[in-house]
Amino acid sequence: MSELLIGTRKGMFVVEGAGAAARVTRTAFLGDNVPMTLVDRRDGAWYAVLDHGHFGVKLHRSDDRGASWTEVAIPAYPPKPEGFVDVDMWGREREWATKNIWALEIAPDAPGALWAGTMPGGLFRSDDRGASWRLVEALWHHPTRVKWNGGGADHAAIHSICVDPRDPGRVVVAVSSGGVWRTQDGGASWEPHTRGMKAGYVPPEQAEDPENQDPHCVKQCPGAPDTFWCQHHMGIWKSTNDLASWEQLEAQPSSFGFPVAVHPKDPDTAWFVPAHSDQKRAPIDGTVVVTRTRDGGKTFEQLRDGLPQQYAYDLVFRHALSIADDGDQLAFGSTTGNLWVTADQGDHWHRVASNLPPIYSVRYA
Repeated sequence: MSELLIGTRKGMFVVEGAGAAARVTRTAFLGDNVPMTLVDRRDGAWYAVLDHGHFGVKLHRSDDRGASWTEVAIPAYPPKPEGFVDVDMWGREREWATKNIWALEIAPDAPGALWAGTMPGGLFRSDDRGASWRLVEALWHHPTRVKWNGGGADHAAIHSICVDPRDPGRVVVAVSSGGVWRTQDGGASWEPHTRGMKAGYVPPEQAEDPENQDPHCVKQCPGAPDTFWCQHHMGIWKSTNDLASWEQLEAQPSSFGFPVAVHPKDPDTAWFVPAHSDQKRAPIDGTVVVTRTRDGGKTFEQLRDGLPQQYAYDLVFRHALSIADDGDQLAFGSTTGNLWVTADQGDHWHRVASNLPPIYSVRYA
């Protein structure tokens, strides 16, 4: 039976079943903002990030599939060195404090190990199931890090973490806005990988600088790990040469959006949810559409069956589209509380719920 964890503005919801049989069955943290979840299949642990706003970020772990929860530590920044200048593009001093956890993934090289990407742009690692965290200092202290800036937020944020299935010491992170970075030695050193990307929102002479790239979401194909897909602020990009370079692709009705899902075995198959760029940030013509390519981006299909096609203004955030291990089941949720699932790669969609709180993340357990 399929199981989905849905993170929303007002709690976490659990969905069980596949296709038309999928149903919301229970909740956790009702009323609290849950932007991110994770299931560690090695030990069965569930993790839920809570953003209490004024009261800060919290992280909880469950060892009984959500029946009970234990609060664990959150990634914490060290004190800023005296005299160190760290200001954003508007000249405001950056706080070294965790504003949110935007990415949470397992670190497969050790039991219970986890990676966390945070706002304002720090990467952290835990080796004890979240009981403690350490900042990956080589990335935080990289000379270009102080040039990172917020995309849609005031601060830069690491939102995508891809661990190479061939070597857990090779980890890719994507930063909004700060580019795509990879370590090949478990975090001791980092190199940018944005060749081919261009930013249209900076002066032309800065358009190819790694720190100016705003990837919205980056995914690696587990079955063909030399292939990466990226939903960028400037459109859709693909790398088939292990990040040596990126190629821009065009899709209709729009190449702009936030999430991307990649087939776990077929590197040429990927899904996106298009929207108007920048000011509007709403579906094109009031219709909800999922676009799919099966030929590496040469062509894109518009998948509409079961999705609203009139006066629909559902925006889908970067973590709100998920694909199951079978490569057939997908799910996505929107800012208006709609949740859809498919069991046939998007040919037919089924609405599971239409009145949930705004959905921030969707994850197959």
